Amino acid sequence: MNVNDRPCGKHQIIMNDCLNIVITGVTDADSFDEHCIKVFTECGELTIYGEGLHVNEMNVETGSLSVEGSLTALIYGDRRITRRLGLLGKLMR
Repeated sequence: MNVNDRPCGKHQIIMNDCLNIVITGVTDADSFDEHCIKVFTECGELTIYGEGLHVNEMNVETGSLSVEGSLTALIYGDRRITRRLGLLGKLMR
């Protein structure tokens, strides 16, 4: 991994038994339903997949997100593209 490709900013994920997750460093939300939650973090776009997903708390001021449900995957998108999109880019998708 190149030093320039490393994620920057503070971001943390704490998962308990694949049933609940607490994420810090969340900057914005894109979309969510009971199968998929897409958020933007300090490390880029993060997609959470699962069944029966429920957002318990989301606070972009503190950067925290709490989700419960049966978690099956966490996938990061390309950090370089995510940071360039900004609000206008997300609206145009």
